[in-house]
Amino acid sequence: MLRFRRHFRINLALQGGGAHGAFTWGVLDRLLEEDALTFGCVSGTSAGAVNAVALASGLATGGRAGARAKLREVWEGVHKAGVPDLLRLNPFLFGLTHSSTFAQVAGLLSPYEFNPLGFDPLRNLLAETIDFEAIREKSPVGLLIAATEVATGRSRLFRQKEMTVDAVLASACLPTLHRTVEIDGVGYWDGGFSKNPDLVTLASDSPVADTLIVQINPLLRPVLPKGAREIASTTNRLTFNAPLLRDVEFILAVREAMRGRFGAVRRGRQAALAAHRFHLIEAGRYTASLSDDSKMKPDLGLFTYLHGAGRTQAHKWIGQHLKSVGRRETVDLALRFQGDLSNVVEDEPAADAEAGAEPLRSRA
Repeated sequence: MLRFRRHFRINLALQGGGAHGAFTWGVLDRLLEEDALTFGCVSGTSAGAVNAVALASGLATGGRAGARAKLREVWEGVHKAGVPDLLRLNPFLFGLTHSSTFAQVAGLLSPYEFNPLGFDPLRNLLAETIDFEAIREKSPVGLLIAATEVATGRSRLFRQKEMTVDAVLASACLPTLHRTVEIDGVGYWDGGFSKNPDLVTLASDSPVADTLIVQINPLLRPVLPKGAREIASTTNRLTFNAPLLRDVEFILAVREAMRGRFGAVRRGRQAALAAHRFHLIEAGRYTASLSDDSKMKPDLGLFTYLHGAGRTQAHKWIGQHLKSVGRRETVDLALRFQGDLSNVVEDEPAADAEAGAEPLRSRA
């Protein structure tokens, strides 16, 4: 008797989070091992955008194995780059990079002041590792890379055919650390200010009706911040979680309107949005205990830990929820993003990587 194997197709929504994006690398690394699972469109912001283009470039040039290798190459490149060369040339700033004072001092100086030549190691890394032409011409996944227009605060979504180094740099441009990225005369800052990541356009326009959200930043930190560093960290967390919460709020409102006013879902973008099924893998149980400063530190131990954590959580999601793709939503958006977070039970961080995570290492 012949048995037909089900195939599953999902979109990906990848949140930004600096070095904590190594968690998303681990998630993608594990998902790519599932031959029955393919990807439709990938929405990404900041570090999520870097992971998105690494995935697209790898798939376009080398299939699944190529995507896994490309993601590792990019994150190994981030580690090898270490402290940017511009800081090595400045003994004062280089010394501060090994202390918790660096983020505060960087906040006092404009990047136009401490980096007058506009040196950007991420640009060099992306140019060397990502085949943007291959993405534009033959990527098997669509892309929605979010950046924020400085003049208006509105989001700008760069799609597959528009994908360039500058588009990714715009999505990852923290204005306290990097000079504004200009594209066609328009200045852009980090996409996390406006979309982190975009859910509404993704769910409305994609022909694929399921989206897996990979959430990096914790929603809840119950300790009241009192020190200057803690207040700054909390401000950062709230700022970059707000766009995701707004998108979820809008999606829930559309669902309620479609039920209340029309009785049944009809055709159109709002109907597609209301009917879209969401799923979630989140890193909060791992990242909640990490300092906000750690987002800017390319630490080998941190990358290894988060990569393994991402693989572990993806492994759990596959076992528990993959068969629900195409059938039902597996995350209660209202409970997860609008409910009493103190009542949401979280698993404890795993001591080891049950999904067989490989440690980050440099290849000979």
